[in-house]
Amino acid sequence: MSAQIVVLAKTPVPGRVKTRLCPPCTPEQAARIAAAALGDTLDAVGATPAAARILAVEGGLAAPAGWGRVTQRGGPLGERLAYAYADTAVPGRASLLIGMDTPQAGPALLARALEWLAADDVDAVLGPAADGGWWALGLRDPAHAQVLRDVPMSTPATGALTRAALTARGLRIATLPVLTDVDTMTDAHAVAALCPRGSRFAAAVPALAVA
Repeated sequence: MSAQIVVLAKTPVPGRVKTRLCPPCTPEQAARIAAAALGDTLDAVGATPAAARILAVEGGLAAPAGWGRVTQRGGPLGERLAYAYADTAVPGRASLLIGMDTPQAGPALLARALEWLAADDVDAVLGPAADGGWWALGLRDPAHAQVLRDVPMSTPATGALTRAALTARGLRIATLPVLTDVDTMTDAHAVAALCPRGSRFAAAVPALAVA
């Protein structure tokens, strides 16, 4: 089965992204960190063999050349996630959705997720986040994303509840490594240390000289 990658992102506008970094960051610094994380994420996706790459974005950010683009719609995050899958679904094609907060997730890890989605004994892949949420969710049939509408998001139980909702549908789930989302400056420094040489994020975080 072929698979595509969807990146759920916000346009890096000061005051609208990474607000939990403020303080110690200013809104402008937080936006630069968000832009660096998004840039690394788009690079990683661009280097991963996939049937298509799509940016599901809030705001006016343009998609990279050769990518598809949809505008996020809906209210709560669970609803926006469900719409992102629905609005990008292609019959017979699996979808792997990731956010913009794990710039350490490189092409090798994303390729592994796609390989698992292609396996006959896997219906979904879930990447747990260290804070209890998830950083990636792949579905062989994107229609199953409708369960996300009823999953409380941004809580310590989000990952477990997402897994339970998918399991209740009879889906067989493969688990990706746990990654840290960038929510706080402590997270940012920890993630920057894991990013490869040349990473925008690894350069941006220490350059701000905040702790």
